[in-house]
Amino acid sequence: MALRNIRKQGEEILTKRAKEIHEITPRIRDLAADMLETMYDAEGVGLAGPQVGILKRIVVIDISEERNEPLVMINPVITASEGSQTGWEGCLSVPGKSGQVTRPEKVTATYTDLEGDTYEMEAEGFLARAVCHELDHLDGHLYVEKVEGRLYDNSELQKESEEDEDAREK
Repeated sequence: MALRNIRKQGEEILTKRAKEIHEITPRIRDLAADMLETMYDAEGVGLAGPQVGILKRIVVIDISEERNEPLVMINPVITASEGSQTGWEGCLSVPGKSGQVTRPEKVTATYTDLEGDTYEMEAEGFLARAVCHELDHLDGHLYVEKVEGRLYDNSELQKESEEDEDAREK
């Protein structure tokens, strides 16, 4: 396994549509392992192929607190969605920034795993948000295109959070 360089906003590869994976090869398995290692090292919850410079339809996600429930999705497709949720999003390709984005509350997606088996999953809440966010990367879109209001510096949000906490303690 190896850490990969995470591509940043402004790099052309992040605006391109990723290509389908037609065969699960050792290189694809190595890519998935590298993506997971890179995501965990960067303290992210998801990473898509284009974010590490590979125009392939693969994403990795792990929203578990213990960081021990990795999900590898090859050629994922959202087949249904319902409801809506608005919440904060950030991105490893847009470091130090966050914004409010509305996403579906629940999604159904199909994907292939590293063994070549096809699955259908239902995701709600934060997992639904993560799936939508990562699949956007596969079509060349960043969350900043969907931000409602403005994009914030995380340091600014941290300061506001600390001020709110201080006010509650008084």
